Amino acid sequence: MTSTSRLDLVEHGGWVTARLSPATGRRLAESGVVEVRPDPYDATSWDVRALGKVGAVRIAGVDVSVAPKLPVRRLFFLVGYAADPTRGWHTDEEPVDTGSHEGLVPALAHAFERLADRALRQGLLQGYRTVEDALPVVRGRVRTTEQMQRRHGSPFPVEVTYDDFTADIPENQLLRAAAERLLRLPRIPVAVRHRLLRLVTRLTDASPLVAGRPLPQWRPSRLNHRYHAPCRFAELILDGTSVEHRRGGVRVDGFLFDLAKVFEDFVSTALTQALRAYGGHCRTQARHYLDEASDILMKPDLVHYSDDGVPRAVVDAKYKAERPAGFPGGDLYQMLAYCTALGLPTGHLVYAKGNEPQVRHTIRGAGTVIVQHALELDEEPARVLEEVARVAACLAVPIPNEPCSSDARVTGVITQRTPSPVSSTRALA
Repeated sequence: MTSTSRLDLVEHGGWVTARLSPATGRRLAESGVVEVRPDPYDATSWDVRALGKVGAVRIAGVDVSVAPKLPVRRLFFLVGYAADPTRGWHTDEEPVDTGSHEGLVPALAHAFERLADRALRQGLLQGYRTVEDALPVVRGRVRTTEQMQRRHGSPFPVEVTYDDFTADIPENQLLRAAAERLLRLPRIPVAVRHRLLRLVTRLTDASPLVAGRPLPQWRPSRLNHRYHAPCRFAELILDGTSVEHRRGGVRVDGFLFDLAKVFEDFVSTALTQALRAYGGHCRTQARHYLDEASDILMKPDLVHYSDDGVPRAVVDAKYKAERPAGFPGGDLYQMLAYCTALGLPTGHLVYAKGNEPQVRHTIRGAGTVIVQHALELDEEPARVLEEVARVAACLAVPIPNEPCSSDARVTGVITQRTPSPVSSTRALA
């Protein structure tokens, strides 16, 4: 039997049949990255399907690549806007591009290397770092307590602390670690791999990061302005969206985007920006309780408050509708609970267009209205943000008994509106 060593899947796509040993099939299933089911009549035949994560990982010797349905450049816009709504991945020269690479991981590696290369064209950024050391001469300030405890009266070496002007600073450490992580991923084009190796060589003065420890903290400022975009990109590569861990005893090594989290972060950030024009303030993942005893905790994705702290609107972003067995309207029940706890007559669900339609539900008896909005993500960034502005206007200046249509013309407030052909009114018993 020739075992499958490479799987090419599409986000939420169909089943793909692979030849795997029983042990490898079980490890893929235990990883949680993909959905796996065995053939009841053939122990070496397994069906594999991608879920809501995209990227490339290596599991039990199998290279798994999951392509997003959304074009890579659009995915980068969503992630970049959530990281910094004022600039995204832009530099002073030009926005980050994905080159001619169609795959997510090759495009990611190319984009990061280009950003880092632009940042290093003026040389390595240097800064002051506090160093504690034992030296044969006095430098900086003597650490008297440590000298007495460790040296027991001996004058040398001297326990000192001093500020060193060096390239071994968090910004350079992040860039080096991100480049090294990308070099371990499969399917990096040879030309991009060579440029990443050159990048690591230029960053040899930066200390390698220790696995398991928190990422070094850096603070955006005028002095490190040219490093802002590549450092944010490096954090994206190194933080929880990338994976290098053991799950259920199975090692998973690679890089993944959780599209549900990407969409949630983008919607929360974009609506927060759009709602500034209406006053008040927004909070993400605000803690509220459904019951009087405060036992049932709820954390809506976004709550818009008035200046005196009274909830004005509640939003939950859903990349794909949740329909657990026995609860086909799970998202609606959840939003109804939010509206009940916050005392709001209207709640808003924001989906990616194509996963759920735009529609309006009126709850029988309670009169609560739940509005489903649908964002078309495969559009130019400006058009996507216009759609977000429409949703923000619907949140801030609701018009009773009328759907929030994509045909509405928004100029700070809704001034003209035509009924949407995809909107309807439904009753949830």
